[in-house]
Amino acid sequence: MYKLIKLDNGLRIVLEHIPYVSSVSVGVFVQTGSRNENKHNNGISHFIEHMLFKGTNKRAGKEIAETIENVGGQINAFTSKEMTCFYTKSLNTHLDLSLDVLSDILLNSKLADEDIEKEKNVIYEEINMSEDSPEDVLMDLHSIAIWGEDSLSLPILGTKESLKGFNREILKEYMGKYYIPDNSVISICGNFNVTTIESLVDKYFGHWNVNENSKVLTNYSSPLILKDNLYRKKEIEQLHISLGIPGIEMGNDSIYPLLILTNILGREASSILFQKLREEMSICYSVYCGLSSMKNTGIINIYLGLNTAVAAKAINAIKEQMSIFTKKGINEVQLYNGKEQLKGSYILGLESTSSRMFSNGKSALFLNKIKTPEEILNKIDKISMEHVNEVMEHTFKQGIVNSSFVGDISNIDEIISHL
Repeated sequence: MYKLIKLDNGLRIVLEHIPYVSSVSVGVFVQTGSRNENKHNNGISHFIEHMLFKGTNKRAGKEIAETIENVGGQINAFTSKEMTCFYTKSLNTHLDLSLDVLSDILLNSKLADEDIEKEKNVIYEEINMSEDSPEDVLMDLHSIAIWGEDSLSLPILGTKESLKGFNREILKEYMGKYYIPDNSVISICGNFNVTTIESLVDKYFGHWNVNENSKVLTNYSSPLILKDNLYRKKEIEQLHISLGIPGIEMGNDSIYPLLILTNILGREASSILFQKLREEMSICYSVYCGLSSMKNTGIINIYLGLNTAVAAKAINAIKEQMSIFTKKGINEVQLYNGKEQLKGSYILGLESTSSRMFSNGKSALFLNKIKTPEEILNKIDKISMEHVNEVMEHTFKQGIVNSSFVGDISNIDEIISHL
């Protein structure tokens, strides 16, 4: 059973009741991430995510984790380019406790000056750790190649320079502006009392209100996907490459045929690119296609890591395989198999209350509606060859339009020329 309701203060609650499980997953989704920032406060959404676990008027930082973990539950959070999420998973008998803790950290965090300064050091190390990961550096660099000066290109962690200026006043001001009921969704999935759940959520979140500086997030930019190629020198063994192709924005039903095409080209071990570059040519260990769909924009990226000596050879092979793929298209057998694969991976994902909670929360936050499994499976079944060809025309047929490279190489211009 799915239900989307709204409290008097504007907070949306999405419920999925599953009576045959013993767990319940709860997520508080706030519509703010690095996309809502600028160069001066870049990283503030992620910083606030960390700070909300540092203590409230009711609980010390350690107690926040202990309260949930002592009853066998889990509590955590994450920040993306477009949202921040705080979540728990526990036995359904501890739903009241989960809502108590989540509301406490959202609404009563101390944001103490001492904790802020200490946490800066923690996130500096997180940035250092990201710098040591070529894949992380590559994706942040590719975001700039794709979106340029748009805030979508900003790194989620922020920079050491932007973090230096954070203080309690700046954090409180940002939270007062964006951490409001109208920008938020509570998603609950699992076994709970359907007759009392609304009043229970209202007990903990009904007094969450706005101030005169609050801003409801409704308008987002529609950034152009740029044609740019960026390189970052790093003394590592491999050259890491990300190739960008225009994708599809969040909420567009064309995402389903695009997923089929992406899976066939490069998502699985049986895919075209994996079989060509790894199995046949044996020039890389990892090659795959990924999708990113956001408000008003989307991108497909092909990632690979390999010896710099064969980089040009790999790019030529990818372009050749993409050319064949876009000219030939797919046949009815591939379409049928693609649908079954898509349905299989989706249905398997439904077996987790937390994955269902995340999916429902994100859908309610950005689209203000929930698609039931039956609706999604029906959309997949109805994918036609005509729709697949139309999606191919607007995505893969556009070719590689931008790229990023991370590694230690002297002839990067020559390699980029192969694009």
